[in-house]
Amino acid sequence: MMIDLSYAEHQIHCVTDFQDLVSMPFKGEMNAICWTRSLMGDFSEIVKKVELSGNITTIEEEEIRELQLSEQGQLAREILLNDLKLLNAHGASPILNIINHYDRDDSFPFLPTDVYSFHVDRSPIPTDTFLCTYYGESSDILPNSQGIQKVLIPEIRVELEKLHRGAEEDFESFLSENFFDLHYQAKPDARPISLGLGNLWRLAVDHPESQVLPCLHRAPEEKSGQSRLLLIC
Repeated sequence: MMIDLSYAEHQIHCVTDFQDLVSMPFKGEMNAICWTRSLMGDFSEIVKKVELSGNITTIEEEEIRELQLSEQGQLAREILLNDLKLLNAHGASPILNIINHYDRDDSFPFLPTDVYSFHVDRSPIPTDTFLCTYYGESSDILPNSQGIQKVLIPEIRVELEKLHRGAEEDFESFLSENFFDLHYQAKPDARPISLGLGNLWRLAVDHPESQVLPCLHRAPEEKSGQSRLLLIC
């Protein structure tokens, strides 16, 4: 699925194969790499054939292999299995999920920390986030210049300081330990970028050796009655 990247060309780099996707270094403003693909096959058939369990159902590889599928469903299955194989060989740990919806975080109304909020991923070791939506609504990313860290917004910071109630020198640690500092607010003129269907993305993560800013991303609002088929690792 083609996507408009014209206004984020310095942040996003497009490639045409898996090897370039995993080997291209992040640098400068570039913190998202996209293997652009137009996939064949009926991924909706796989979603319909899998027995769902709760809001998020993880599909194991053996379960995918055992599904009785049409010719178009078989094409979709082969793509899923090949993506899993490529990522596993790369040393990643891909997971295939069918998502009805994620849990909402209403613990702190002034700063929700669920995945529907623009956020970055953090890791103590060098790693990347891989994402591909095969069916349903796709995730969004946001150019870093178009977002502001929510803990820097004065009215939110005041509420966090009330919540903290500890020593001032421990405040930043409090923000990190509770993941508040991972979340961002889109600026009024922001233009989120849909990751599209079928494209396999590699996003920069906040880790000690990273040379670039982590990529801001969020889960989409699901359409009523339509699940998502998502690969993530």
